[in-house]
Amino acid sequence: MIRYTLSLLLLILLALVVQQFIPALTGLFNSRLLLVTLVFLCASVTVGPPVMLALAFTCGFLWDAQNALGPPGGDPTIYHSPAESLRFGYSIVLYGVIGYLMQGIQPLFREGKWQLSTFLAGISVFIYLVAEYLIINFVRGGFIFSRATLLQITFTSILTTLFSPLVFWILFQIASRFGHEIRFEGLKKKRRRRAIA
Repeated sequence: MIRYTLSLLLLILLALVVQQFIPALTGLFNSRLLLVTLVFLCASVTVGPPVMLALAFTCGFLWDAQNALGPPGGDPTIYHSPAESLRFGYSIVLYGVIGYLMQGIQPLFREGKWQLSTFLAGISVFIYLVAEYLIINFVRGGFIFSRATLLQITFTSILTTLFSPLVFWILFQIASRFGHEIRFEGLKKKRRRRAIA
């Protein structure tokens, strides 16, 4: 378990580095693949709540350190109208919330139904981005939610969802290598025995 958790932390750090080289897709309303968020969401369904919260703290801290401590209010390539007083640490809370969303379907995931987790990862990214945008609007003291912003959030969520099977495959490989049990095969056997009886 410890080796698997450490490998998740290394995977998150690697995703943070790779994220710097992923360009925004201008043809899709500047949507982008949120690799760090995707790795966190996929990993959070494979671990228990304490590890998920540790990963949420790590991802939120690193994301805020990258975006909120640079130019005032965040990176101008991400926030076109930066909020001058966006507080450090808001991402930690948002990551915790979407992590608990993923934890909610963990029993289904453990039975081998990872496809639902893929779909929920996209919904979680959508919720994260909408919540983040609402916080920024609240700090600015006004509310503007344009169609272009909605499309950017939607396409970012869809793009991130498309890459989630690859991340799940990587997590299955890591779990297999370190002997961490992601799927509970025993649950399927118990249900089969009950069905036969």
